[in-house]
Amino acid sequence: MAEELTIGLIGCGGMMEGHVKGLGMLWEKGFKPFRVTAVCDIARRRAEETADKVAEWQGSKPSVYESIDSMLAAEKQLDAVDISLAHRLHHTAAVQCLDAGKHLTIEKPLAMTLRAGKLILEAAERNNKVLQVAENYRRAPSERAVNWAVKSGRIGRIRMLFWVDIGERRWGWGWRDDVNEAGGGWSMDGGVHFADLFRYHIGEVEELFCVSKAYDRRRWANPETGEGFFEASVEDSTFGVLRFENGVTGQWTSTQAAPEEHINYRAIYGEEGCIRWGVGLKTRSESRSIEELTEEFMKSLSDDEKERLFPFGITDTVATELKEFIDAVLIGTPIEITGIEGYKDEAICLALYESSEIGCPVKMADVESLKIESYQSRFNKTLGID
Repeated sequence: MAEELTIGLIGCGGMMEGHVKGLGMLWEKGFKPFRVTAVCDIARRRAEETADKVAEWQGSKPSVYESIDSMLAAEKQLDAVDISLAHRLHHTAAVQCLDAGKHLTIEKPLAMTLRAGKLILEAAERNNKVLQVAENYRRAPSERAVNWAVKSGRIGRIRMLFWVDIGERRWGWGWRDDVNEAGGGWSMDGGVHFADLFRYHIGEVEELFCVSKAYDRRRWANPETGEGFFEASVEDSTFGVLRFENGVTGQWTSTQAAPEEHINYRAIYGEEGCIRWGVGLKTRSESRSIEELTEEFMKSLSDDEKERLFPFGITDTVATELKEFIDAVLIGTPIEITGIEGYKDEAICLALYESSEIGCPVKMADVESLKIESYQSRFNKTLGID
């Protein structure tokens, strides 16, 4: 591999803005063993805007393409790609790039379905390429601090997880409101972040039961004026109970159909106390705000550990994940959220829908092995991978 990694960006929507910003942070800190040489989007205006933003910190403007085919054909020297597309497009774009010999970082979730995700895993393996799923939530200093506190026994043996988000969303969110593009609603799109945190802090889920509902499909481009009305096809509520392999019980409730009175309560309880997200640590013998706990964690790190987790003092989670990807390709350092890890995160979200579809609990082993895919089968059929 060359000393400088050439990268192509595919999909120049909102999330790619964060990736461009993260790469720029690394560049500005003097970390420059990479160059963005190509950007690709079916909307040329968006691709041009993204290329201009890269040029602001890189000093040179990447070439602009409107299709992956044309980009790969013209950019023979390209080493890696960064994909941020609608979920439905993940596996086709990923497999095409991997088979073209490119290393890959791809936005979560790995794919629209687990069967599609397996195609990506197989392509990365047969081409011997680095595959990173761009899962960033656990990289925040506060999440590292929560993990440190839990793993060091500050609240004793874990008993329960409560993850409760009760609110209302009436505004439209583009393709994310179309189940045939997204594969699921917020419990998939945002839920994959949370599933990763569950596995990171607590461990593997063994079995779960869920009821999924679509109480209110109404969406507006502007809810205040009533302009731009349409109907969403994704669910707006999931009510899940999770049983972890280590005996922990979790309650995961998410709804965007609850007007007026909103509740946000996320906490892990152990024998001696709890850690609540956004609040902090409280046990029988001590109390720490999340800011105090994070500061305590940061002070506990050696210089090497701090540099590994927060290189150059950067705490932006997208920037640190991209630094990890670049290092993995250039010098062979490990990837934290590999394709397999991303697959297992997504499996928890899809297990919610599978359980609701068949009306009974599902074991994660059956979902991950594709023994159960009643909910996903409709999408696999339209994707041509059934």
